[in-house]
Amino acid sequence: MRLSANAEVIASVVAYSFCSGSLVLVNKLCLHYLPYPSIVVTIQLWAALLFIQLGNAFNLMDVDPIIMRFVKPYLLYTVAFSLGVYCNMKSLSLSNVETVIVFRALAPLLVSIFDAVFLGREWPSLRSWGALSVIALGALGYAMTDEQFQSQGLQAYFWPTLYLFVISFEMAYGKKIISGVDMKTFSGPVLYTNLLGWPPMLAFAAMGGEYERLKNDVTTRVMNGEEHLFPPIGLLLLLVGCIVGTGIGYSGWFCRSKVSAASYTLIGVINKCLTVLVNLLIWDQHASTDGILSLSLCLVGGVFYKQAPIKKVDHDYVDGGTPSKGKTDDGIELGMTPLIESSVQSRSNRGTNNIGR
Repeated sequence: MRLSANAEVIASVVAYSFCSGSLVLVNKLCLHYLPYPSIVVTIQLWAALLFIQLGNAFNLMDVDPIIMRFVKPYLLYTVAFSLGVYCNMKSLSLSNVETVIVFRALAPLLVSIFDAVFLGREWPSLRSWGALSVIALGALGYAMTDEQFQSQGLQAYFWPTLYLFVISFEMAYGKKIISGVDMKTFSGPVLYTNLLGWPPMLAFAAMGGEYERLKNDVTTRVMNGEEHLFPPIGLLLLLVGCIVGTGIGYSGWFCRSKVSAASYTLIGVINKCLTVLVNLLIWDQHASTDGILSLSLCLVGGVFYKQAPIKKVDHDYVDGGTPSKGKTDDGIELGMTPLIESSVQSRSNRGTNNIGR
């Protein structure tokens, strides 16, 4: 039975929100037992590739073929994607979940500038500048209450800050190239990103000394006569992370195909609220009450942020400067009802959405 248009939009939002919100918590817990961030991410990428290949081999899904003209534009994007994932995992391993979420919430500040300068969008409205200012104020408030910031200073925020710049570039560059890459299936972007993404992750593992650390940990457990080379709970969390990691690739594309890019960004910020609440219940490395309030202020600003519309020129253009083919402007809608109504009226093609996590 095929879902109605409204039901498909709601299903895509719920699926993406669930995967996005749960993956950061699963990876945080996984890294507690398996402190090898790049290796963990590589295994998750391999799991998604295995899922795609098995599905294709048994004729359970269609997959876009590997074409060199598609590979080339994805290379730089994949490097940025891999570096962003690595920075994210390093941030999770060295700080708390709230730190990563706050810096992720700051990304619209940079992306809005990139949109106006490089991607043909208008500058944000006064309302949006106000919302972005609220986000910055909340982030500052959080930094002032964070014990790691007080004890370590800027050093505690090196990886989160690098993550902010990398993911902002990734979002902007992804919008630039994705409109010119004609993917026919949801599996295509997942295939290209993961296939090109795992070699850099293995390189990051080598640079971070993860292989040596893994070898030493295994040797120590063998010498101590431990029953398991790796904590069983860690392996279980790794398996869950592989499942959720594969799910976020598909649910992300599903969601992008049903809502505008701006609405997708708004959904990504809002679903972090659930991540914070769950983190408070299951993890002891979270922020103080004042820090949580400051984080909430960031998320409130994200709710009221409205992405600027595309600049009016002689021809209608989609994100990235490519002439559109009968598509309407994808300005953000505030609230779920107008979001759904707008999405039903104007659907984007599967091949014209950008990848994110």
